Amino acid sequence: MTIRSLKAALLPLLAGTLLLAGCERPPVDSVQHGFRGTGMVQVYNPRTVAEQMPGNVPPVPLPSLGTDGPKAGEVYQNVRLLGSLSVNEFTRYMVSMTSWIAPVEGCAYCHDVNNLADDSRYTKVVARRMIEMTQNVNSQHKSHVLETGVTCWTCHRGQAVPANIWYQVPPQNLKANFIGDKAQQNTPAKSVGLTSLPYDPFTPYLVGTPKPIRVIGPEPLPNGNRMSIKQAEFTYGLMMHMSDALGVNCTYCHNTRSFASWEGPPQRVNAWHGLNMVRDINTNYIDPLKSAFPANRLGPLGDAGKANCATCHQGAYKPMYGASMLKDFPELAGPLPPYVKGGVAPAPGAALSGTLAKVLFAVGRSNVSNESRAAITSVAGALVANTTVKVDLSGFADKTGNADKNLELAKLRAFAVRDALKAAGVADDRINLKKPEFVVGGTADDARRVEINVAQ
Repeated sequence: MTIRSLKAALLPLLAGTLLLAGCERPPVDSVQHGFRGTGMVQVYNPRTVAEQMPGNVPPVPLPSLGTDGPKAGEVYQNVRLLGSLSVNEFTRYMVSMTSWIAPVEGCAYCHDVNNLADDSRYTKVVARRMIEMTQNVNSQHKSHVLETGVTCWTCHRGQAVPANIWYQVPPQNLKANFIGDKAQQNTPAKSVGLTSLPYDPFTPYLVGTPKPIRVIGPEPLPNGNRMSIKQAEFTYGLMMHMSDALGVNCTYCHNTRSFASWEGPPQRVNAWHGLNMVRDINTNYIDPLKSAFPANRLGPLGDAGKANCATCHQGAYKPMYGASMLKDFPELAGPLPPYVKGGVAPAPGAALSGTLAKVLFAVGRSNVSNESRAAITSVAGALVANTTVKVDLSGFADKTGNADKNLELAKLRAFAVRDALKAAGVADDRINLKKPEFVVGGTADDARRVEINVAQ
């Protein structure tokens, strides 16, 4: 054999060797969390985890500028949720939220920069409701998010629209398919890992009144057991989504001895709480916003883009692999007490002392505004929780103009606050009406106020 013929023979062999080397399975890590031989093991590909890590690193929080100074509700108009924050805290959160959601568009994504109080932009309406949703998740769904919590960044990661949302899909056109009703099967979709399982496992389980997520029927046939193979396949479709969303396999949540048994990894209970949380998000916060969205932000059936497990997890078994941003933004840990100009109403259960709220009124008016009514309701909640506390209502008047009429108006304003407290559940014998008095110094707003003070 000549050298040339030997090279010709070795080249295909060398090329085949290199090709096979390129197909070599990368080394993987495994974590055993059950009895050996039962398949209770999690397999992680270090290369996949390394690729995901940059997208799961939270941004460095802006430094806090302190809680001193005027409240946001005193300086800005139409601050409905965060008015009790100091201007420093409020500005820090607004800047942070902008960088989390609309880093390119900036404040103009939600606001009319010429009138920040304007609510005409749908993005501002949606953002306000999403803040409420985040506070609800952190306070009412601790069984799933624990103390780690979530922030706007958890879902958005620098994008105005989260990368992982879903819409309801149109029903199958039976006339166009000679096979008949495929029940969403045999149409590989990313939502179910490109399998032939039903491609919409979200609508039955993650919005509205859920269907049972189960495979094994509660009764033996034929005594009314409606668990079928088709229902099992819908369930498996949801499980495929959850597995892909968290980057884990089935044994992360299930006991291989019996997948229906709850005697297994604690993650199954946590996942159950997570499904309830997602259902609450979609049903009570996102779906009702569909009338606020423009047509281009709605799905083919006119619904808003909703959340599923991937919205927060994005391939990680814990969002951001367990990093917590909530500790740096405590204003998202739960609803804040309503703000009323001149004071912040206490949260129910808080220790009560001094001035609980200062309720301001419009010129010549004695009716309670919606903003003030919210603060009065919060004060009432605190009083209901502290049954031994009584309050004094002090109306103030300005000496400008007719002094007698001003004092009469101050008295009527105190009556209005009293009636609002009573309507919110505070007994009449716990409310003392003080004699109206004139303001000494202060501003025009100070002259049109009623103070709610803890009685001495």
